Amino acid sequence: MTKIDSKIPAGPLAEKWTHYKEHQNLVNPANKRKIDIIVIGTGLAGGAAAASLGELGFNVKVFCIQDSPRRAHSIAAQGGINAAKNYPNDGDTVYRLFYDTIKGGDYRAREANVYRLAEVSNNIIDQCVAQGVPFAREYSGYLANRSFGGALVSRTFYARGQTGQQLLLGAYGALSKEIKRGSVKLYTRREMLDLVVTGEGKARGVIVRNLFTGEIERYGAHAVLLATGGYGNVYFLSTNAMTSNGSAAWRAYKRGAWFANPCYVQIHPTCIPVHGSYQSKLTLMSESLRNDGRIWVPKNKEDIEKVRSGALKPKDIPEENRDYYLERRYPAFGNLVPRDVASRAAKERCDAGYGVGNTGLAVYLDFKDAIDRLGKEVIKARYGNLFDMYERIVDDNPYETPMMIYPAIHYSMGGLWVDYELQSNIPGLFVGGEANFSDHGANRLGASALMQGLSDGYFVLPYTMQNYLADQITVGAIPTNTPEFDAAEKAVKDRIQKLMSVNGTETVDALHKRLGLIMWDHVGMARNKEGLEKAIKDIQALRKEFWEKVRVPGSPDGINIELEKALRLADFLELGELMARDALHREESAGGHFREEFQTPEGEALRNDKDYMYVGAWEYTGDDKEPKLNKEELKYENIEVKTRNYKTA
Repeated sequence: MTKIDSKIPAGPLAEKWTHYKEHQNLVNPANKRKIDIIVIGTGLAGGAAAASLGELGFNVKVFCIQDSPRRAHSIAAQGGINAAKNYPNDGDTVYRLFYDTIKGGDYRAREANVYRLAEVSNNIIDQCVAQGVPFAREYSGYLANRSFGGALVSRTFYARGQTGQQLLLGAYGALSKEIKRGSVKLYTRREMLDLVVTGEGKARGVIVRNLFTGEIERYGAHAVLLATGGYGNVYFLSTNAMTSNGSAAWRAYKRGAWFANPCYVQIHPTCIPVHGSYQSKLTLMSESLRNDGRIWVPKNKEDIEKVRSGALKPKDIPEENRDYYLERRYPAFGNLVPRDVASRAAKERCDAGYGVGNTGLAVYLDFKDAIDRLGKEVIKARYGNLFDMYERIVDDNPYETPMMIYPAIHYSMGGLWVDYELQSNIPGLFVGGEANFSDHGANRLGASALMQGLSDGYFVLPYTMQNYLADQITVGAIPTNTPEFDAAEKAVKDRIQKLMSVNGTETVDALHKRLGLIMWDHVGMARNKEGLEKAIKDIQALRKEFWEKVRVPGSPDGINIELEKALRLADFLELGELMARDALHREESAGGHFREEFQTPEGEALRNDKDYMYVGAWEYTGDDKEPKLNKEELKYENIEVKTRNYKTA
């Protein structure tokens, strides 16, 4: 079995990152100008990294799939960003944030990486305040905090319900400064279609498609950073933006990068339920709503039927006939249990026949008590834009009628394997933000995605990439007229031509919806051996049908959104199978991975630490061949590993 070196520094946990920085290799200012870096993605991780590396003096080429970095999917994050500043004086510390993150991830994350994340979290807030990010403030002027799931302290900084947008604008400002200065060159409307790896095994460039002209372009660099987000859209319906996709990471996987823990995907409990068969995506309602909203379903099924028929309004169901099931099952954390726990609890109630709405796949999120206690204006000030968004979509006033919510695919905890330096097993290929696996284990706590993205971009990668690049100053500019670039570009063009030549009868969306149903039914909130084995066979059959029947209209020479979607779906059809394989091999329940065969009598996740306390890093071995599983053992030396408990403090 391949031995995995995660490059974790020696020494006490709290001193590892300091020790690393004190002993890293550096590049002097004059030599930085000789080094080229490619950054794929301009969300919080990619934008922050590109800005930081540019300011250090490196030559950075940054690629954006949208028409502007301001449209990166990081903009969609609503509720907040975690940090251990302990402004409310309620007992928070760096260690407590570290512990909550490890516990929230069900003890399936690397200890050293998570501690570093907690350690640098406070710097993120200072950085963003200096950039002018308009965080919410108390009347006194101090930055405000609110609570999120999986914690007993208030550590989440926020800008109403648009925190991601405001943080992204801060990173965009820093990036724009470097673009104007000339240290960063921005390429918009480009999609990475392949990674170029040289004969010596190093990542040296990328092949991209110009989404306006259709031209295939090649770019070389001394190192490549992928910050392209997650792969939730493999399910078709998710909270992800339509352009969010896993293709860049998947292309890197097929060039030799390991894909770690692909079965760990997050189901967010607070989303607007599916309302029809013509939807292209789902809408997230921020987890912050669970601070003041109470989740419940009717105790009596007769009341559910009365509400459906219009004979009864949900607000008129008396308290004694309401089941506040999260408060009942998890009294210590109540409505602020982690996302995987809240999602499974909602599914359990709906499966038992207590779901509301026309489909029966929804529960209520009710603000009546909060409005009575605080007043409508206070709730409006905290969540007004979220309430407005809900009313525009659902055509119901959440100030007067409880919201209806249901779990939906949201975040990918799995991703490309990286070591402590956020470098993949391919030298020179670094991976940041949601595209890597490193910080969240089997489940991400709310408000930790923005924390990880900015941590990686501002405070980790500028150090670790420099450490790698220190011995690259004598290499010279990376040429793009080499056989490796020729072969990669040819492979991309051949793939596009193959797709265009099928000329079948099935649309990309129709095939993608079918994949999504397979994934949701068998690799979704609950999984079992029989369903996973069926999913693998069904995906293989659908992939064969895709290459025989897909229809991609138009021409590759110019704007062709159907071609873009087809290229991504071709990757999803392979990635989906790997996700099912990973879920099948992991015979335990942990975080977002819930195997029905492995649960406690109370219906909670039942881990198997003896056999599965490792990172599963899958290695590509060829098309239609079973991938190889490499295992990185997880060791916990600074915390006690135990069954997660959110019923008591």
